Amino acid sequence: MTLARTRLVAALATSILALAPLTATQAAWSQSQAATVKDTPLAAAFAKAAAAHDVPRDLLVALAYAETHLDGHQGEPSASNGYGVMHLVSNPTNHSLEKAAELTGLPADRLKTDDEANVLGGAAVLRSLADKLGLDEAARKDTGRWYRAVAQYGNASSPELARLYADAVYEQLGLGIDTRGVQVKPQEITADRGEYANARDLNARAGKQAGEPADSPVAIASTDYPPAAWVPASSSNYRVSNRETSYNIDRVVIHVTQGSYAGTISWFQNPSAQVSAHYVVKSSNGAITQMVRDKDVAWHAGNSTYNNRSIGIEHEGYVNDASWFTDAMYRASAALTRYLCDKYGIPKTRTGIIGHNEVPGATHTDPGSHWNWTTYMNYVTGGGGTPSWTTTVDNTTSGQFTASDNWGTSTYSSQRYGADYRFADPVAASDPAWYSATIPSAGTYQVEVWYPADPGYNSSAPYIVATSSGNQTVYVDQRSGGGAWRSIGSFSLNAGTYPVVGVSRWTSGTGYVIADAVRISKQ
Repeated sequence: MTLARTRLVAALATSILALAPLTATQAAWSQSQAATVKDTPLAAAFAKAAAAHDVPRDLLVALAYAETHLDGHQGEPSASNGYGVMHLVSNPTNHSLEKAAELTGLPADRLKTDDEANVLGGAAVLRSLADKLGLDEAARKDTGRWYRAVAQYGNASSPELARLYADAVYEQLGLGIDTRGVQVKPQEITADRGEYANARDLNARAGKQAGEPADSPVAIASTDYPPAAWVPASSSNYRVSNRETSYNIDRVVIHVTQGSYAGTISWFQNPSAQVSAHYVVKSSNGAITQMVRDKDVAWHAGNSTYNNRSIGIEHEGYVNDASWFTDAMYRASAALTRYLCDKYGIPKTRTGIIGHNEVPGATHTDPGSHWNWTTYMNYVTGGGGTPSWTTTVDNTTSGQFTASDNWGTSTYSSQRYGADYRFADPVAASDPAWYSATIPSAGTYQVEVWYPADPGYNSSAPYIVATSSGNQTVYVDQRSGGGAWRSIGSFSLNAGTYPVVGVSRWTSGTGYVIADAVRISKQ
């Protein structure tokens, strides 16, 4: 049960009909067809660049989506001076823009502003990294073998950040992409992490419970806000202080990163950045990383007085693109802000919680017009954060959990919910364990799952949700992130009593499939 695994399966959200793994022929068809689903200039640019440099087309799109959501931002640079949909960077430690110009023969100015050129440049850089890693023609046809090249494309400041960056790209392959006229069909990819398998997992739950195995995959917990991971910024990017003795903390300043989550964390670790924030929040799931201690002064507000008196929270995304501002991000950030307000006596009002654009003398516009202050402040004050209905079903809940005799019972992990949990080997058959519930009314509900994590548990456990439009499946890597409630999304459910959530055994992922507990909530 503790056999270490070194391979990652991308998360997948798709129909139950897609539970069977894709054959090589089907995967090739998916990639070739995806380029022609919507014949737009950007879709054509990805197809052309992929063919020119022998890079998997869907991987190229997923990398761009993780960086920019396929938005070139009219040639305007990111916070780390990256350009275009492929985020080609020119700064003291990352010269992917210059490298793209060298490889393609195209001028840097065109690479910054022209989508087709930018995608071609990104493909050229990615292929050059693959070549250095020794990927031959056969290896290049396996999307999973490109993991290390993707990790290096982000030019992360440490192996753990490189892993965080690459994982985000492969997660998008599993979820699928359909935006700006470009489509990638959801697909299951087994990604070979190589040496990055040994890097600390920043996606893992922060902290360790009593009794957990010493090698459990956990992040280092923040001292100031335990749900957050701790990744320190470069000491060149903030000032050591002793707040609240030296200064009173009376503000929270809301920022938008103008870049990706992993990229922002890496940039704050770069001594040349000369900027930082106390916390960074991820768009897709609300994960939080603390980078500067609350007592110290982060350089985030562009105003020394406000730096001294405030805590800065960065949110992954771009000011002009509302797609980054997810409900998961709002809720996680609001919980952090509420905690900080209670801890330091900051008013839970728009006087105590301000945008970067509201700092005196600000030259920045974040969080911008797409930031929903009404929703955010409701979550901060509790007006919109408490579910109107919720139910929890454990694997021991009488009459509400069913599983065949193929599912064993274990008390091995201290991360379990309740007395025990169920486990089974993966097979090429569904044989699901089902959680039943009485849904009070038709509507949208959040589904969360609880499982103990272990390196020997399944890398792609299929959770089936019986939605009003048919079964949908979300694949979860149960090797990390356990011992806590983990949202797998919001789903439209019918009213009535029926099996709502199942855990299937049909997966090509490795390791025991775990069924422990689920929680269903309606706001």
